Amino acid sequence: LTATRPKPLIEVAGKALIDHVLDHLADAGVQRVIVNVHYMADAVEAHLAARKGDMEIIFSDERAKLLETGGGLMKARELIGDAPFFSVNSDTYWVDGPVPALDLLARRWDSATMDALILMIPQARAHCHSGRGDFYLDGNGLVARRKPMRIAPFVCSGVQILHPRVLVDPPSDAFSTNVFWDRAIAAGRCYGVVHQGMWFDVGTPPAIKATEALLAYG
Repeated sequence: LTATRPKPLIEVAGKALIDHVLDHLADAGVQRVIVNVHYMADAVEAHLAARKGDMEIIFSDERAKLLETGGGLMKARELIGDAPFFSVNSDTYWVDGPVPALDLLARRWDSATMDALILMIPQARAHCHSGRGDFYLDGNGLVARRKPMRIAPFVCSGVQILHPRVLVDPPSDAFSTNVFWDRAIAAGRCYGVVHQGMWFDVGTPPAIKATEALLAYG
């Protein structure tokens, strides 16, 4: 699917993945968005230029080198500013429950005690996702990593709030957000909140078809 278009422009349920994400952000009142671009960057920029003017969209250019999730955040550090911010992957698809996911995160966020707050999906409700889970949550929502050879009850959704103070001391140019999570976990400052709606991992062509079938037929 990505031979002719970048992953964020692949359509699920009749709309590009990145537009699903931006619609959620707009509904949550977000007015300024930073989009990092690498593969087929011109196509992403052209697509978003045609979007209605419901938010300011700023591009963080990674054409020269793919920096992964953590490296991408570091590249955009000066654009992000000093306030806590939503960080959202473009290859997940979710349907809000009684409380929209982004509102749920915003209500739970506490800068005094948190550096990261991750939207978690119960393993049993992680549609089209395979694996042993990612995290445990205690009664207060503190996050712990899955232990080796064990199963964890929660999957990371790809949706979170981060505080910019975690964006320091990168191990290299390209690295995963896991670096920031591990530091926050070690400091007792990484928390999770459980999504109340539906969530789909749409990272493969079969998963897209399965997701659309579940959405159409329940």
